[in-house]
Order: sequence, then C-alpha cells, then structure tokens
Amino acid sequence: MNQHWMAAGPVLSRRDLLRSTGGGFAALALAGLLGEEARAEGVDPRNPLAPRDGHFPGKAKRVIFLFMHGGPSQVDTFDHKPLLTRDHGKPLPFAKPRVVSSQTGNLLASPFKFEKHGESGIAVSELFPEVAKCVDDLCMINSMHGSNSRHGGALLELHTGSDTFIRPSMGSWITYGLGTENQDLPGYITICPNLSHGGVNNWSSAFLPAVYQGTPIGATGVPSDQAKIPFITNTTTPRSLQRIELDLIQEMNRDHLELSGPDQALEGRINSFELAFRMQAAAPEIQDITGESPETRKLYGLDDEATKNFGRQCLMARRFAERGVRFVQVSHSYKWDQHGGLKKDITRNALEVDRPIAGLLKDLKGRGLLDDTLVVWGGEFGRTSTSEGTDGRDHNPHGYTMWLAGGGVKAGMVHGKTDDYGYYSVEDKVHVHDLHATILHLLGLDHTKLTYRYAGRNFRLTDVYGEVVKEVIG
Repeated sequence: MNQHWMAAGPVLSRRDLLRSTGGGFAALALAGLLGEEARAEGVDPRNPLAPRDGHFPGKAKRVIFLFMHGGPSQVDTFDHKPLLTRDHGKPLPFAKPRVVSSQTGNLLASPFKFEKHGESGIAVSELFPEVAKCVDDLCMINSMHGSNSRHGGALLELHTGSDTFIRPSMGSWITYGLGTENQDLPGYITICPNLSHGGVNNWSSAFLPAVYQGTPIGATGVPSDQAKIPFITNTTTPRSLQRIELDLIQEMNRDHLELSGPDQALEGRINSFELAFRMQAAAPEIQDITGESPETRKLYGLDDEATKNFGRQCLMARRFAERGVRFVQVSHSYKWDQHGGLKKDITRNALEVDRPIAGLLKDLKGRGLLDDTLVVWGGEFGRTSTSEGTDGRDHNPHGYTMWLAGGGVKAGMVHGKTDDYGYYSVEDKVHVHDLHATILHLLGLDHTKLTYRYAGRNFRLTDVYGEVVKEVIG
C-alpha cells in the first residue's frame, strides 16, 4: 500500500514527489558544486591578490624563472663528460630511447672546454665565463628528466605539470597560493614570452580564477626595450573622473554577479579593471630604467649589442621582483634547438645570456634580495650526447641540467648525475614534478595541499606525483 504525503494541494505518492522534484535536487547540487569550485580556499574574493601565508614559513618570497626555449645541451654547458670526449665517434655503448625526435649517430664530443670554478670546484663550460664566477651561489641539478621529447608537450609539462591537458601554470599556482606583495601590479609577469609550443597555455591560469593568469609584456621577437605594459597611461581623462567611471561600472558588475552567482569571467573582469586602474601609477615608473646607474646598466650588458636585449629583460625582472611581484619569467627566445650548427649557434646563445644572468645574480645578491628570491634556469629538456648530422644534437628529456640559486637552496653544490656520456639520469633523479614540488616547498607551500577543486575533483600542480628534493634545501 502506498504511503501518501498530505498537503493543501493534490495527494502525491512518494514516487510522484521524487519525479516532480528531481530536477530541483539536481539544480541545487549543481549550484553547490559550482559555488564550491568558484571559491578558492582562504582567498578573499574582494582582493584575491592579497598576500597570504603559506602552509609553513618559506625560505623564498618570489621566483625569477630564466627560461631557455629550445632545450640547452647539458653536455656543452654544465654537465662535464670527459668520456664523451675520449670516445668521440664511437657508438653509444647502451640502448637509445625507444621514442626519439630524430635519428642520431655516434657519440659527439663537446667542442667546448670545461674548467672547475670557485671554492666548490664545479665544472662549467667556457661558454659561460661570467656565470662561472657565480658558481658558488648555484645549486646544479644534473639529473633532471621529463616525460615528453617534443617541444610543445615538454614546455607545457615544465610550465604547468601536464604535457597533455590544459592546466594552470606554475606561476598561477604560486600566485593563487601566496597572493602578491604589491597590490598595484600583477602577481605574475612573463617578459617576452614564447607564442609557440603551447603559447598562452604556458602562462594561463586555466580553471583557476583569471586574476592569477600571467601578464605578458611583449613577446618573442619584440625587442625588450619595446616590451611594455600597453595602454598604461591616459592623457585624456583625469584620474578622478576615471575613478568615478570605474565605480559605476563596478557597481553594475557586482549587481550582476550577485544575481548570477559565481562567475569566474565576471569576477576576473572586476578584478582586472581595479588592477589596471592602480597600475597606471606604478607601472610607468618600473618600466622606466633611466634612473639605473651606468654601473648597473653595464652589469647587465646593456652597453653591448649582443647582450642588451636579454640584459634588459633580466634587469626588468629584478625591478619587478624587488617591488613585490611574486613570479617573474624571462624567456630567451626559441634559439636553443641545435639539431645542427651546434658550435656556432650555442656560442651565440650563451654570449647573449651569460653576462645578463651573472649580472642578475650579482645585483640580487648586492641588494640583499638573493636570499629570498629563488632563481631558476633551464629549458624544456636537454640534448643527446650522440650526433644528429655532423654538428647537432637531438632532443633529450631523459637526462639534463637545470640550476637554482638563492631562495633557500644549498649553494655551490651539484645534485644528481647522468651516465658517463650524459644521456640518462642515473643517480638522485629529479623529475619535473619533483622540481615543482621543491619550488613550492621553498616558498612555504605543500604541493599536496595546494589544491583547487574543479569538475568534481581536486587538482594540483604536481597532479598525483612529485617529491620534494630535500637534499638541495639549505
């Protein structure tokens, strides 16, 4: 016998009740889910870039990422392999990877000499004489490895933790976790970013709120002295009138948001309007380097045609970092992909970046900023120790070098190693996920707890992987 629910209206059976209200239950569940996913834990929606404490006290407050697009050859830069020189022209004495970018031949010795430098005695190629002078400040990781041998996938993996899906970038995760120290500037800036091999996805916030997306300044191919935040000055409308206009727009936007419920696009628009208004006062002064001393300009190589472009990028990175921007990336455009012309091209590349990088390290150290600024150098993968053609190397994600400086890492040390020929990581291996976990740890963030709920599951930069490399932490 059916049980009935008595009401002022018609008598409904339990089955009829569920049938008639089922859609409402689903709508309520969906609304709750969307609301949960739209709120970032511990973030004030009225000021999502406000500085926040990490999970524990961090040694670093900010990051400068020096990205070498194309994949620098580890055996020609920072991973000295004497046996590669001895056995030049011989076959590789073990199996090559099953998946490769191109076919390679026999072992190819580095055309560059290595010497030990500093008290640490770390070997550095003659390509980097200025960086070699800073070697006692570096933490060299010679055992990096990744999952993808193609530029597009490898760039996405390095920047976002995933080589197959669209995910928030490392800079977005860090800014989401910690906010930023300067409310008049974006929390994440990328200077002259690359528009290929993933393009905007390399600095995208993906499903994180739009306020955490990287702000590009210029792009590959744009001279760094022309790479500036656009439309930052308004000579026609007084600032007081702009404020009145913006207040009216924001009032209408917030009224709409209250009616619509969580809306990331609209919330991002509200926050971007406010930030753009505040940037008018802060950004022009930062982008104007005329106040820098001749000594500083020379330190970064602005007096040399070969180094001035990347030198200005590095100088701007310091200026943004010292003013509280949480994550700054500078990119040396797509020049490190030496399938051929190795000796000529890598010599030019190193010349363009060596002096500016050393200048950045020295400048940060001289200003007392290196202790809490983490500098990261590297590309999306390394190169093979076997030859492609007569003067080239293929992609190699199986063993390569990246280095860290400042920000709480041990200085003057080498972590991990590749085999005798520099092909595979064989000791204390560090995957890209491990590097991300370590960077977050240095900033005071637990990579397993820095999560964002989206599409019914928790996401994080390291996905379900990653181990902090405790050996490199000072």
